[in-house]
Amino acid sequence: MPGKNLSRVEAQQRRSVVDNARYDVSLDLTTAEDTFRVVSTISFDGVEGESTFIDAITKTVHRIEFNGESLDPATHADGIRIQLPSLAKHNTLVVEADMIYMNTGEGLHRFVDPVDGEVYLYSQFEVPDARRMFPVFEQPDLKAEFQFSVVAPNHWQVVSNQTTPEPEVVDDARSRWTFAPTRRISSYITALVAGPYVVHRDELTSSDGRTIPLGVFCRSSLEEFIDPDYIFDITKRGFEFFENAFKVPYPFEKYDQLFVPEYNMGAMENAGCVTFTETYVFRSKVSDAVKERRVVTILHELAHMWFGDLVTMKWWNDLWLNESFAEFISTLATAEATEWTEAWTTFASMEKAWAYREDQLPGTHPIVADIPDLQAVEVNFDGITYAKGGSVLKQLFFWVGREKFLSGVSNYFHKHAWSNTELEDLLSELEAASGRDLRDWSAKWLETAGVNTLRPVVEVDEQGNYTSVVIEQSAHPDYPTIRPHRLAVGLYDEVDGKLTRVERLELDVDGERTEVTELVGKKQPALLLLNDDDLSYAKIRLDEHSLETAINRLAELDSPMARALVFGSVWDATRDAEMRPRDFIKLVLGAAGAESESTTRRTILGQLETVARMYVDPSVRAEFLAEAGDGVLELARTAAPGSDAQFGFVKAFASLAHTPAQLDTVEALFEGREVFVGLDIDTDLGWELLIALVAGGRRGADDVEARLEEDRTADGTRSAAHALAALPTAEGKEAAWQRAVVTPGATNDVVRATALGFARADAELIAPFVSRYFDALDTVWAERSFHMASFIIEGFFPAELANEEVRDAATAWLDSHENASPALRRMVLEGRAGVERALAAQARDRQVQE
Repeated sequence: MPGKNLSRVEAQQRRSVVDNARYDVSLDLTTAEDTFRVVSTISFDGVEGESTFIDAITKTVHRIEFNGESLDPATHADGIRIQLPSLAKHNTLVVEADMIYMNTGEGLHRFVDPVDGEVYLYSQFEVPDARRMFPVFEQPDLKAEFQFSVVAPNHWQVVSNQTTPEPEVVDDARSRWTFAPTRRISSYITALVAGPYVVHRDELTSSDGRTIPLGVFCRSSLEEFIDPDYIFDITKRGFEFFENAFKVPYPFEKYDQLFVPEYNMGAMENAGCVTFTETYVFRSKVSDAVKERRVVTILHELAHMWFGDLVTMKWWNDLWLNESFAEFISTLATAEATEWTEAWTTFASMEKAWAYREDQLPGTHPIVADIPDLQAVEVNFDGITYAKGGSVLKQLFFWVGREKFLSGVSNYFHKHAWSNTELEDLLSELEAASGRDLRDWSAKWLETAGVNTLRPVVEVDEQGNYTSVVIEQSAHPDYPTIRPHRLAVGLYDEVDGKLTRVERLELDVDGERTEVTELVGKKQPALLLLNDDDLSYAKIRLDEHSLETAINRLAELDSPMARALVFGSVWDATRDAEMRPRDFIKLVLGAAGAESESTTRRTILGQLETVARMYVDPSVRAEFLAEAGDGVLELARTAAPGSDAQFGFVKAFASLAHTPAQLDTVEALFEGREVFVGLDIDTDLGWELLIALVAGGRRGADDVEARLEEDRTADGTRSAAHALAALPTAEGKEAAWQRAVVTPGATNDVVRATALGFARADAELIAPFVSRYFDALDTVWAERSFHMASFIIEGFFPAELANEEVRDAATAWLDSHENASPALRRMVLEGRAGVERALAAQARDRQVQE
């Protein structure tokens, strides 16, 4: 990793001497199994006499020709950069090199399908990895035209940003695909996907009358599971929604969506060539939460065609302009243009929980973050950039008004098409369209870190009427900004056996105390809910009376959004050690059975496991962990047959099961001796049950290998790695550690799955690895690519121990590594912060009920 970083200062200096680049990139994908050959010709304007460099992570550089002269690769190329001395006004650079196929999900990733032995390639370039496929000025403000020519096996599909041309036969085995040049785009959204992918085709008519070809691609061995008609339907709905909203036609000539293996994230917005994780190809039953998330992801990437691809940030400090906008507008489109009408409830349950968590970590940062270099960008693909930013844009959208907001965005696209922008450019257009001064709003919401807490302080007379209602706003001492909020207050009371909103008040909250005089004299309801409808971004608390209602009667609350907000409130209070973890367990087990929203259910069940495993007082943890498992099993038994709820509860139970009786049930389900009506133990659910049995000592490595033999697929390989790492023996943990941490070579998917299984163990099996973990950090950071290093560092952090020893070991490492990479330190700081939070929650759990 050293030497691969690029600083903002370096990028600015290079931008000052380089302009108007054009790339002609010729790739031969048939030369070897570990490398491919590239011949890249780059023409660009320069400032005469200046020197610069071009990025190229290479195995071997064979030839460098610069303005007609040969440069010695031994002195001008170091495997990461190629030095370019003495620029001319107009320059031509030719580089011939062998580049390296990756198995980390970065650069040009190479995958061999275990089903049929076929090779599949795809590129993943965000943030700095186009340089792993071809020499390039790797920064977003050096937009250029890119033309790709690709030699590949005859039977392959070859897909890039432009429409795939008819191939030219090279010989009996190979053909060449020569693509037309792109428009001026940034290097990180160029793309190449190649292999014997299966394609389904459709088309639509854009708002300007053009026919836009559509494609949906997947591996041949997954063809039976792909659902292209539904994907095309969502895509067409998204096209219509965005073109109407933005008043700008789709800017590219075609739109392909490709589902690719061993992917590091949900998807990537390559211009006209979007790549998605294959987990969105459903070979087994998945929850409605996952189905909805796929829709949001499809629309998120489509939104990027305008916000990010057509108009792109100058530098990565405005990464939020891409991701926050896409997160907000895709949720709006999902709620208004698809069947997933509760998308904002999903956003509140999942995205905002992510944002609140990240905003309270040591690595929190303003939405507009300071990004001094590429490593800082990598760690800022986080809940603040995506979810907090999306939440703040939602607030702005409703504050300035829909039409004015969208008018400003449309003007922004028209004015800055095919160029690069900064925050100021967007704010100027929104101000012009809305007539509002957004500078104070930007300063408080975009340029400061931290989340506010809103707490109701109520007084009630003997008749049960409010005599005072005050909303107190607080902030963390390290991030003391008190912000203005436009929010609603909901009053919920019993109506026909349900807790229903009987009154809603909308008001401005600003300062540390806001008196709600409108409620004085009104009868205290069963539940008083701040930030009803989730208009603002803030943690909320419940007053004592409302908290009692939540703990005992949350299942009776009839609004999915209100339930999500209450769940979020008690989760935040539990994480902040204000509410006893055991009370959170009681609340979730009492209310989860009545929850209608799949994502809310999925979120709270994950939180339930965290609380039971890490937050409850260790002296009684076994009791409450057993209670959580038994409670979820009972919810599974009583859920409607075949329902999403039944499926979700069984999955959660498999993750929690550990007592002999619970493992007996898992074993009976796995072997078919017990049947839940409507529940199919399909391939993936079967793996989850087997993993539970392996972790519980009921099955061993031979059982894992036998199941892998039946499921010799990419998914099977990943699940087998998870299962083997879950073996509850010192030998099993050592083998997992060696495979993922010590020995390079495992794929990104296998490393992530191994980390999940490794963490599933009793404390005595993990404790011996604490010191080894911290001893390994420097080597992992130095020798692995960023994504692989982060998977290891975050995945193997011994958070599940949640004890003082881990906290102290992390502190000792940090104290002795003050000059370590800020990105590496941030990962360790945030791991320690999670342990500190767990210790505070454990202390609260030991206290007598207050």
